[in-house]
Amino acid sequence: MTSTHAFWLAGRQATGEDAFDVTSPWDGRLVGTVSIPTDAQVEEAVAAAHAVEAEYAATPAHVRAAALDHVSKRLVERTEEIAQLISAENGKPIKWARGEVGRAVSVFRFAAEEARRFNGGEAQRLDTDAGGVGRLALTRRFPRGTVLGIAPFNFPLNLCAHKVAPAIAVGAPIILKPAPATPLSGLILGELLAETDLPAGSWSVLPVANEKMPALVQDERLPVISFTGSEKVGYAIMDSVPRKHCTLELGGNGAAVVLADWASDEDLDWAATRIATFSNYQAGQSCISVQRVIADASVYERLVPKIVAAVEAQVTGDPNDASTDVGPLVNEDAAKRVESWVDEAVKAGASLLTGGKREGASYAPTVLADVPADTTVSCEEVFGPVLTVRKVEGEAEAFAAVNDSKYGLQAGVFTHDLQTAFRAHRELEVGGVIVGDVPSYRADQMPYGGVKQSGVGREGVRFAMDDYTYERVMVFTGLAL
Repeated sequence: MTSTHAFWLAGRQATGEDAFDVTSPWDGRLVGTVSIPTDAQVEEAVAAAHAVEAEYAATPAHVRAAALDHVSKRLVERTEEIAQLISAENGKPIKWARGEVGRAVSVFRFAAEEARRFNGGEAQRLDTDAGGVGRLALTRRFPRGTVLGIAPFNFPLNLCAHKVAPAIAVGAPIILKPAPATPLSGLILGELLAETDLPAGSWSVLPVANEKMPALVQDERLPVISFTGSEKVGYAIMDSVPRKHCTLELGGNGAAVVLADWASDEDLDWAATRIATFSNYQAGQSCISVQRVIADASVYERLVPKIVAAVEAQVTGDPNDASTDVGPLVNEDAAKRVESWVDEAVKAGASLLTGGKREGASYAPTVLADVPADTTVSCEEVFGPVLTVRKVEGEAEAFAAVNDSKYGLQAGVFTHDLQTAFRAHRELEVGGVIVGDVPSYRADQMPYGGVKQSGVGREGVRFAMDDYTYERVMVFTGLAL
């Protein structure tokens, strides 16, 4: 894993004049050296994508679907190799890395299925008014143009897949920029795409430095931007290009609500296990990790010790060990930031129930109670293995606590009551409500995204396809309907 990696320029391998090293956040070892495209090479990739737009949009559905099926199958064949690569560059425990490859397999498979049925069109009679007699409207969707996909480090394969697969499915060229900390997984996708029959200019994978991105973002030949990452960067992108179509999947501070009817020992054991697992998986580096537990007073005293015990049972350590649940954060600076936020909360009066210790890039799974509302750990996305617990009186106070946040990505509601579930769906200001489980559940085919400061637009294969395209209507006249 220490060779120099070329990037993918308009469907072919290329190298630039400079390179950078990718190192493991666990032990600092060199994972790989990645070539950086020159400005001229970036221009070549964008020009090639722009030039092929019409040809690519007209590509038969079976060609696009076959390419997507191929990538899905090849990911299966190379699962262990790719999982090891994800774990090495990201620090993700190997069991979670294997799961990520499995999810990417599904994303490309779902996209192949959607490509085959996409754009059949919707017919609409217009003779509902006298002026529309004999007229029929046919509405179909067409690509907006080339997509600039900007992926984050926390799911370095699957979130690249969520940019690339929908673009292929609709026939939109894509320029993919993987995260600088974890570019190798995105480059693997380039290897697999190069084995397909897609038009040469229709895709590129460019590990461009972050400081070079403003020029790409501003390029008028890239009318669609799909960004996953921080709130600050995402909204800066949108503000800089108000006339472009932007899909932003940004931060969250996911809440798990445990209501009074979720009260049996079995119920609370399940909730505690799920909360502990998904506040710490990916070392908490997931936008929908459990950051807040909001528990009804009637179950709080029984639930919290179970959560603490389940958190303390999380196995931390070497990502290569199959028994490891929690690995390092992406780098030591990230761990130091988490450490400073926890220290701030404790100094402000929060109770440290477990954890609170850092070693290098690793931070111990942590549970805090009695956290002041104005502390950073309460207000912002921690993006680390830190969980806060809070006692409330009843459903109304619990739902108000969920909504008392600038974020609104997903929420989990532990209840057995169907009416309560529907009230949660109506009242919670989030993009997704998960009933009977944590907010961290995501199926890759479902609509995924948030409200408020958690972003705009939706991922999930079919829903991203909608974001990458627009409706165009054709009206037939003089028909005998």
